Amino acid sequence: MTSPQIQRSEPTWRAIVRLLRWHKPTGRLILMVPALWAVFLAARGGPPWPLVGVIVVGSLVTSAAGCVVNDLWDRRIDAQVERTRQRPLAAQTLSVPVGIVVALAAFLCAYGLALYLNPLSFWLCVVAVPVIVLYPTAKRVFPVPQLVLSIAWGFAVLIPWTAVTGRLEAPMALLWVATLLWTLGFDTVYAIPDREYDRRLGIHSSALFFGRRTPVMVGLCFLGSGLCLGGLGWVMGLGVAYWLALAIALLIWGRQTFQLSQYAPPPQRYGQIFRQNVWLGFLLLAGMILGML
Repeated sequence: MTSPQIQRSEPTWRAIVRLLRWHKPTGRLILMVPALWAVFLAARGGPPWPLVGVIVVGSLVTSAAGCVVNDLWDRRIDAQVERTRQRPLAAQTLSVPVGIVVALAAFLCAYGLALYLNPLSFWLCVVAVPVIVLYPTAKRVFPVPQLVLSIAWGFAVLIPWTAVTGRLEAPMALLWVATLLWTLGFDTVYAIPDREYDRRLGIHSSALFFGRRTPVMVGLCFLGSGLCLGGLGWVMGLGVAYWLALAIALLIWGRQTFQLSQYAPPPQRYGQIFRQNVWLGFLLLAGMILGML
């Protein structure tokens, strides 16, 4: 638990930045990636730049809101886990009422951005909110809570795609499934270091559910995502640059799966794999854009 001296010494604004996780851009970027995939693919490489701006800011605001909601639900659990005990609500650097106000402010900003979208996209934003708010409860009742997070991540595909086209389309479904599997894979990796804490606290996670088969399941998630992205490239007639980017991604996903299968990988390996997936996402984005030229 954080000492009273540390609690008093941190300025409120800095604690709020940590509450929003804006000091850790990796977790914000990894939600932005599928949103950018969707908006560029749906617009065939030429989306309206104001819409791109709305999508970028919206992903930052929404992921921040989700982090605050998660910390409000989990503040007592976080205080008992080494990785999370310094979070502002767990360490009591910020009070619960302040956390609620910050969450409401983030959701209000997201609402304002959603007004820019067409009716279908706006209502998809509305449907996403309960999933975001209730996700933290999934780890208490559902054996694979990372699947619920993956569904929440899937809205990052549905909302931008429909914002461009105004309708649901078959290629979008392939991208949606690819995003779900990719998210389930990398978030399972993220959950591995917390397995002992989760087991002791009675918290569910996919890393616990899959047990010794976790590396295989992560590999299957990445493979399934790659196959869906391959089908997407075929349906949309994407060019060589896309297939090269996808081939690189598949090779790196295979290497990550091999690393996970080794006996007792060093703890930092899981964070490395998580961060690698962010840059793989941007590599695929570049391949998509160049593949549509």
